[in-house]
Amino acid sequence: MFLDDFHTRTDGWIRISAEQASRFAKRVAGDFNPIHNVDARRFCVPGDLLFALVLSRYGLSQNMSFRFLSMVGDGVPLCFHEDDDGLIRVCDEQGKGYLEVTRSGETTHDEAVVEAFTRCYVAFSGKNFPHYLKPLMEEQGVMFNPRRPLVIYDSMGFSLERLNGRLPGLELLDSSLSVAGKRGDALLEFRITAGGETVGSGSKKLVVSGLCDYDAAAMDEVVAEFYRLKAADERQP
Repeated sequence: MFLDDFHTRTDGWIRISAEQASRFAKRVAGDFNPIHNVDARRFCVPGDLLFALVLSRYGLSQNMSFRFLSMVGDGVPLCFHEDDDGLIRVCDEQGKGYLEVTRSGETTHDEAVVEAFTRCYVAFSGKNFPHYLKPLMEEQGVMFNPRRPLVIYDSMGFSLERLNGRLPGLELLDSSLSVAGKRGDALLEFRITAGGETVGSGSKKLVVSGLCDYDAAAMDEVVAEFYRLKAADERQP
């Protein structure tokens, strides 16, 4: 499967190196959040890669909710397991939890269907910044610290009317940002389509930390750096 290049499986444990995680973020998700850079001081594995690995292992269900509990570092051994209570959990050797997943309804393990949905969602999700967050922060008059931008994946969920092999699409329906002190909660609501028809809906929550007053010039520099990194990556073989 297309995820083979982005993780290593050894003795029942899954490890994701910083290089694998960074490559997934940039090449698959189009996500240039500096927290996914190999040399980032607070490096973490993209939540979308954990999401993708869950779907590849357990299939795509009609109703799924993902709650991210903590950030995964470079090469942390991870165990993916489904418990008696029906929860899918991702934990490390010490039992620390990083992700909890609930699901219901029908499930498909068709690799083509699962991969198509995974790629579609991850491409949508990777547009957090600047596409979705910049207008929200500008509207609220706040922004993250441009020297240490920190945007954390909190949770996401979706419901599908049915599972089929038609190529899916995701469209942003609505977005909002609620601010409390130096923290902001961003909610992105989306529609899931197939063949031009609405087949489901979902939402994603992000946490933006270290908020300060909006500075248009500083934000322009952050956006310019995003597109510089994107252009540089696209020139890579």
